[in-house]
Amino acid sequence: MQALESIMDAIGNTPLVRIAKRENQCPARLFAKLDFMNPGGSVKDRLVKYLFSRMEQDGSLTQRSVLVENSSGNTGAAMSMMAAARGLRCVITIPDKMSREKISRMRAFGTEVVVAPTAVDASDPRSYYSVARTLAEQIPNAIYPDQYNNPLNAMAHYESTGPEIWEQTEGAIDAFVCGLGTGGTISGVGRFLKERNPAVQIIGVDPIGSVFYDYFHHKRLPEPHVYQVEGIGEDYLVKAVDFSVIDDIVQVNDAESFAAARRLVREEGILCGGSSGSAVCGAFKVASRFAGKNVVVLLPDSGNMYLSKFLDDEWMIDHGHEVKAMPSALPADLCEERAA
Repeated sequence: MQALESIMDAIGNTPLVRIAKRENQCPARLFAKLDFMNPGGSVKDRLVKYLFSRMEQDGSLTQRSVLVENSSGNTGAAMSMMAAARGLRCVITIPDKMSREKISRMRAFGTEVVVAPTAVDASDPRSYYSVARTLAEQIPNAIYPDQYNNPLNAMAHYESTGPEIWEQTEGAIDAFVCGLGTGGTISGVGRFLKERNPAVQIIGVDPIGSVFYDYFHHKRLPEPHVYQVEGIGEDYLVKAVDFSVIDDIVQVNDAESFAAARRLVREEGILCGGSSGSAVCGAFKVASRFAGKNVVVLLPDSGNMYLSKFLDDEWMIDHGHEVKAMPSALPADLCEERAA
């Protein structure tokens, strides 16, 4: 019988798919690493699997442990899934700008979700970072992985995602493009790829309102402000980012991120999240540097988490975004009959 021992064994080995429909508008050959096809719906499954493995090895994770973490939703979902599989209590803090699907998904696994305000400083005791730290201090047997500042974050991708991409491309990769959130994915993958070929360019994508772009280019921390795209960007300089393996960081805004993601859904059939749109938009911005070369873009999470947000036309209009009408697949006369 061909069966996996647990849901954790289904994590990884996600497909690499060519983004073909816009090739006539893009000098580079774009390939998407579909990491939303992990069982928990995002790239963060890899991190949590790695954390569980390391904590079990060193004995810090037991059946009495309570997992406490701050998350924009995907790490929380991955931790919720694996906590349920292990019979562990899980508490996740999340900013209030995140989609209701993310919160509902975590609660479905039995996780206790604490919603904190988005528009406060990271150091504010009300922030989802601070609330998680406070809960970890108060709850007996709590384990607080602190993904934003944990070096194991990058190691998870150095040992998993990076080798997969290298194998799937057979080493024929010229650039890797990835959104910057905790920074673990781009740091781990970047280090692995550069050890195999130092010429591979590692490009980060940062939403306007986050701090990474200005810090990388100007060594200053700007005043952060709220943006709508979820799962990437930060309002303080987290320690999980290894800037030494990053060659460039480009900025994207909410409108172009959502437009790119919606086009991936409608034109490629890839149901991805808004930060995936950010990454693809970033890849298009640097594509002229890699004419005729291979660029891999990591798509971190699923559009299933955003059906009530940027994938909903009414939400887009209500939040000031343009919605382009898609041509109907039905014959005109049938469309008229249905409209009647």
